[in-house]
Amino acid sequence: MKDMKMDEHTGEQSRRARSPFGAISAIDYTVIFVRDMAAMRRFYEDVLAFPLLRELSPNWIEYRVGTNTLALARPSRTATDAPTPAGSAALQLAFKVSAAEVDACADELLRQGVALLSPPTDQSFGHRTLFFRDPDANLLEVFAEI
Repeated sequence: MKDMKMDEHTGEQSRRARSPFGAISAIDYTVIFVRDMAAMRRFYEDVLAFPLLRELSPNWIEYRVGTNTLALARPSRTATDAPTPAGSAALQLAFKVSAAEVDACADELLRQGVALLSPPTDQSFGHRTLFFRDPDANLLEVFAEI
């Protein structure tokens, strides 16, 4: 089996092969813990136009993004965690589109009044990228393989 390779230094099977977490095949959903639910909801629904999947409560809202779910939530289980400092990104999300759509997304963001951190740019590693932030300062990327 591919995951059952022997470690050349210890002779042990790889940790992944022995771990029950090796059965994970995908990320099912991603949760963004929000500071300002109203602003974040407007941004993801009105600016990015993500389709609302369901609203479980005013503190948990889900959007369909391709085959995945993106949830906005007010922290509850992690309420004792220190909040991310204002103006700091807690995460980066990358959304894949076609090369032409990177430019169309940039145009739409500008039309909606969203500042671009980096306009559409062809990168040396084979991506066309666009960077911007959501209302909670999370770093968002729209990219295409070129």
